[in-house]
Amino acid sequence: MFPIRDHNPSNRTPYVTWALIAANVLVFLSYLPMFSDPRALNAVYMTWGLVPAQLTEAPITILTSMFLHGGIMHLIGNMLFLWVFGDNLEDEMGHGPFLLFYIAGGVGAALAQVAADPFSFVPMVGASGAVAAVMGGYILLFPRARVDILVILIVIIRIIPLPAGIVLGLWFALQLFSGSVTDTAGGGVAYWAHAGGFLAGLAMTVPLWLRLGGPGFWRRTDGHPPHPEARYRMVRSSVPRAGRRR
Repeated sequence: MFPIRDHNPSNRTPYVTWALIAANVLVFLSYLPMFSDPRALNAVYMTWGLVPAQLTEAPITILTSMFLHGGIMHLIGNMLFLWVFGDNLEDEMGHGPFLLFYIAGGVGAALAQVAADPFSFVPMVGASGAVAAVMGGYILLFPRARVDILVILIVIIRIIPLPAGIVLGLWFALQLFSGSVTDTAGGGVAYWAHAGGFLAGLAMTVPLWLRLGGPGFWRRTDGHPPHPEARYRMVRSSVPRAGRRR
């Protein structure tokens, strides 16, 4: 169950969102051959990933860790969420401010995880915290924007449109629950980085929300995007149906 698109078209080309996706993909490709050599791969993560217990010795890893990923599905998942929600925040903030927002969100997420487990020697990698900040900003500005969710239940595949407030609110609640019932390592998932990034993004978007009118902005838009929503037409498959044999 994951979002594949929203019905919230942006009015400007999201160059920064595209550039961030490209940067994450290129960095991943640069060390992809090392996945066949666990020792070399671990060296990359220990050098450029964020190791909470060694943060004071290598503070630059707060930034470099945001462009490393633990596998192809880790990368695809983060970039999908950035693709769906990043363009609209960039549209409202502008290119430069959105880039600073993304980086600051990633820093806030990293510090939240460090605070939860300051003596850990497990390297933290991934853009999840920065992407969570984007999601936090999105839910404040467009809580009722429709998001198409792809649901896969064994052989049942459905696309279900849901308000962003429900999709992102449930995601945030899941991070809090998962973080509270697991140890700080989270079984390999930095839940507190996700939650911290989300809250950081929400807080950093408040000034923009106030400039747009605050509660008045919500009343004008009813929580929807302040422009006509995108409409997607379902195209009938060209594959012929097979009749049942009797």
